Amino acid sequence: MIKNMLAGFCILGLIGCSGETEAPVQQAMPVEIYTVNESEIPNIIELPGRVEAVRVADVRARVTGIVQRRLYEEGSNVRAGQPLFSIDPSELRASTAQVRASLQRSRATAANAQAVVDRYRPLVAEQAISRQEYDAAVAASREAQASVAQTKAELDAANLQLGYTTVRAPIAGRVRSADVTEGALVSATEATLMTRIEQANRVYVTFAQSSSRVLDIRRGITDGSIILDEKDTAQVELIFEDGTQYPIPGQIDFLDFSVNETTGTVELRAEFANPSGLLLPGEFVRARIFVGKKKGGYMVPQKAVTVSEAGGTVMVIDGDGKAAARSVELGAMSGAMWIIESGLKAGDQVIVSNLQKIQPGIPVTAKSSPEKSDSAGAKAATKTPSVSKPKTEAVR
Repeated sequence: MIKNMLAGFCILGLIGCSGETEAPVQQAMPVEIYTVNESEIPNIIELPGRVEAVRVADVRARVTGIVQRRLYEEGSNVRAGQPLFSIDPSELRASTAQVRASLQRSRATAANAQAVVDRYRPLVAEQAISRQEYDAAVAASREAQASVAQTKAELDAANLQLGYTTVRAPIAGRVRSADVTEGALVSATEATLMTRIEQANRVYVTFAQSSSRVLDIRRGITDGSIILDEKDTAQVELIFEDGTQYPIPGQIDFLDFSVNETTGTVELRAEFANPSGLLLPGEFVRARIFVGKKKGGYMVPQKAVTVSEAGGTVMVIDGDGKAAARSVELGAMSGAMWIIESGLKAGDQVIVSNLQKIQPGIPVTAKSSPEKSDSAGAKAATKTPSVSKPKTEAVR
């Protein structure tokens, strides 16, 4: 009896195991997409740069002596001609007094020589003295006058040297800390550096671009793939180290016409207004240079891109209607759009929503995103003026 019951249970178990369980069908997740199309995109070049003052003046000693006093407040703004240091003038005052006495002696000698000429003039007419004596008197007078002129020039030089004991600002600007202290010996021969003045109400930002990149731009302008506007100005934006943007744009004002043999780069320079002193000389910044527009480029919304140390990644819809990860080479940011250098082609459908829930291989159903195409993205991007006139001449 028990054997029959066990056999029956085994038969029922085999019957139950023989049936196949159907896997649940995974529902497609609705997502918004952005369709990639070719369009004109901003041609943006990002380069590191260094801030430089428009004018810098080294204040150096022009006479040898001991520094008596510092006459300015370090870090303050000074005007041109303002006294900065006082150097002990005692030795130069003595030298000046000596030259002044020599000048008085030379003038007395010249006056006496002229008086002799005045006395000899009527006598030579009456043949009371020889012509030779008169000519000698005239020569002596002229020599005395020359001695006066020479001594007067020496006095002017001595006064000039005495004036250099008060060291003045050669230009207006912000003066840095003093490089010498009271009691220090400064030398005119060595041109001792005493301090430095910088004009930073306007600043330069210098950066270097590879010669190959400059060649690409020249070729792009030649074949028409890069379009320059009629204004012939290259706008530059600055990004600080903390990621914030400097609010005042600048313009390219210099492009070197030679390649640095050591680095293989070409130097560029932009000028910026700096009314609030936010840009400090010597500071490192990142420059975004807008060089016209490029034909046949691609852009995607910023929210569609995942950035990691390995680079950028976007999710696209593959031919089976499933999500797939795609690695892309990112260019610069333009407004709320990423410029894509490579990794996408026209017609690709980039997923822009539910990215946190989507994994590669999940079925998705697409619906249009508010950003419908690269054309719309390009219109929303930052306005990008073309290259400056010096740059245009260089690339052509």
